[in-house]
Amino acid sequence: MFDITDDVKELLDYTDLVLLDIKHINPNKCQELVGFSNEKELNFAHYLSENNIDMWIRQVLIPGITDDENDLIALKEFVKSLKTVKNFEFLKYHTMGKYKWKNLNTVYELENVREATDEDINRAKKICGLD
Repeated sequence: MFDITDDVKELLDYTDLVLLDIKHINPNKCQELVGFSNEKELNFAHYLSENNIDMWIRQVLIPGITDDENDLIALKEFVKSLKTVKNFEFLKYHTMGKYKWKNLNTVYELENVREATDEDINRAKKICGLD
């Protein structure tokens, strides 16, 4: 488990619902995607569950990156292990914010990744038993 500061614990005392984005269920793939492991976010989800704090789990579905069937099954099993999940949803990856990287003269790492479709979302929902 990881340490949650007293300030965060106090804030959670006044929190009705936490929206928790899981960037990737696989720690190595999460590291590649966002530059750090998913350990803290997964441990935080366990903390919320153990302390009866409601949460929504969300994941951006990125074709070719977060849509691997085995990863989706692992995500499903992780979510099932939590007792306070009130909603579990997939968000479509899109490129609407791409201009921000260009304005910052920064490389957009997902340049050649297509946007997620309704079919992609429906497939992920089916794998995770959300259909």
